[in-house]
Amino acid sequence: MFELHPQLKRDCRDLGRFTLCRLLLMNESRYPWFILVPERAGVSEIHQLSDTDRHQLADESALTAQTLAELFQADKMNIAAIGNLVPQLHIHHVVRYRSDPAWPAPVWGKFTPSPYDDGGLERVSERLIQALPAGLLQTGP
Repeated sequence: MFELHPQLKRDCRDLGRFTLCRLLLMNESRYPWFILVPERAGVSEIHQLSDTDRHQLADESALTAQTLAELFQADKMNIAAIGNLVPQLHIHHVVRYRSDPAWPAPVWGKFTPSPYDDGGLERVSERLIQALPAGLLQTGP
């Protein structure tokens, strides 16, 4: 049975589910940073997914990246499945700007996280949810 890794639960806000993946927002205010987690138990690598799930992951990742790039006017999208600290398969989608504090280096481990203020997490979450095609993201239990 699928269960979200405790570190992802601590670091992120759960926004809802696509067909395969759970969509999370990282609580790091320097970057619009979203994570897709395929809801498959015991999977730590993309190659462990079925052919159907790999294609679905690619589709959900491409849609997420395109939506984020347009919504946040990204200079570059950083997309990666690293998993060195959190073994559960998860795909980072980080909006990058030439003016951001880590540019051009990767954002991972660069700074101590700077959480959103009280309303910031909600505002960023709602912006993405509203930008996605209606009915694509399932929210709630």
